Amino acid sequence: MAVKNILLLVHDDQGQEARFQAALDATRALDGHLTCVDVVIPSQTPAELWDGGAGSAMLLAEERQREAANRTTLEQRLAKEDVSWNWVDMVGEPGRCLRGAAAIADLIVVDCDPDGAAAGLVLESGPPVLAVPGRARGIALGGRALVAWDGSPEAEAALRAAVPLLLLAEQVMILQVDDGSIRIPAGEAASFLSRHGIHPLVILEKAKKGQAATNIIAAIVGHRADYLVMGGFGRSRLVEALFGGVSRNLLLKSPVPLFMAH
Repeated sequence: MAVKNILLLVHDDQGQEARFQAALDATRALDGHLTCVDVVIPSQTPAELWDGGAGSAMLLAEERQREAANRTTLEQRLAKEDVSWNWVDMVGEPGRCLRGAAAIADLIVVDCDPDGAAAGLVLESGPPVLAVPGRARGIALGGRALVAWDGSPEAEAALRAAVPLLLLAEQVMILQVDDGSIRIPAGEAASFLSRHGIHPLVILEKAKKGQAATNIIAAIVGHRADYLVMGGFGRSRLVEALFGGVSRNLLLKSPVPLFMAH
């Protein structure tokens, strides 16, 4: 079990620096390889309705030029970093491009944007996703990790996938938000981790309807977590009650990167 092949969404937008720094930190900490997928996003404009697509072609050419300049800048920075990396240029919708490139990836780094690529990738791509808020400047994998636990299959998947990261953490905490129907309690998750040499602190809280995301964010802040591990977008009754809307809320509001699996 290892996380070595890290896929990064590259696009010259407001979230790029946060993604870039987190991906570098993760690649270094995991002694991995970084693949930068630079996506040129075609623009759909009203010009296509009357000029036979000439306006759209011009916008696409401009977008290609911006991304070419972006590539030059980032490649110069990467040359000074102590990481193994390569570059892939793609054209299309970011989520679709990343899914196409994710066949042999172990981790995909994207924005913490519920309306962006993150949700679709968590549900459809296979590898776990590291969703990075725009205000983040890296990820401290050697710091304090918080695991959001509800006993669901999605939480199990995230916990298993996160083991290589959690092995690096100074402290691991498991937060169980319980509505009385936890299928697998946090104690069993802690035992699972202990067999991997990880000895977490278990935090038990009662669920308040509609407040799970608030509880988790409060725990992130209160326990000074550097990142959160969680199952994403579950469909069971319990997961819908606790984590169905929680995934979106955390993508909107989390102050730290989210390691998500489905």
